[in-house]
Amino acid sequence: MADIDLSLTVAKNVEEMRKAGGWPTDEALNRLAAQVATAFQAKKEEVAILRLAADGKMLSFLFPVKLSKIGAIPLSTAHSLAAKNIRDKKGEIVNNFSVYKHPTVFEAVDLSEQEKAAPIQKIVSAPMIADAKVVGVIQISRKGRPGEPVGPDFSPRDLSELTTVGAILAKYLATLPAQPPAAHPAPAKPAAKT
Repeated sequence: MADIDLSLTVAKNVEEMRKAGGWPTDEALNRLAAQVATAFQAKKEEVAILRLAADGKMLSFLFPVKLSKIGAIPLSTAHSLAAKNIRDKKGEIVNNFSVYKHPTVFEAVDLSEQEKAAPIQKIVSAPMIADAKVVGVIQISRKGRPGEPVGPDFSPRDLSELTTVGAILAKYLATLPAQPPAAHPAPAKPAAKT
């Protein structure tokens, strides 16, 4: 269960990212996710931060960073919990997520060499709202193989705390440019001599 210190920690992280300017670095996102995960007795890889595109049609991952390079979720996806949170402007707890009909493509991705892909068993998900406008979704999950212990059920208090964290992040996300800056291309290799 999260406590009041989480809101202060998130606010401090957001302020550091804001002062750094531009798009948040992978390092900053990793640090933020680790702190949020600890508060919810989760792993860093069980935190998801998704941002709504400027046109309101797609959700893209900011974190985990690896998922940001894989794809996006159309808001029209019928069984996506994140898309539902955006449409309803309301958070949700699903402590039996394995039986909840949902897209599983992102769950199949190994997020690191240490963290192999496992299905989500439990999840708490909240829209991130700034100035009455939804800008994204934040989620904490508990992943594991069926029958493995994955941790405690999420509670209404967890949803309330996640909603507070989401509100802090939302104000920052609303200030970011529509797209992250393009990665710098690798320098051209000199032509081979023949």
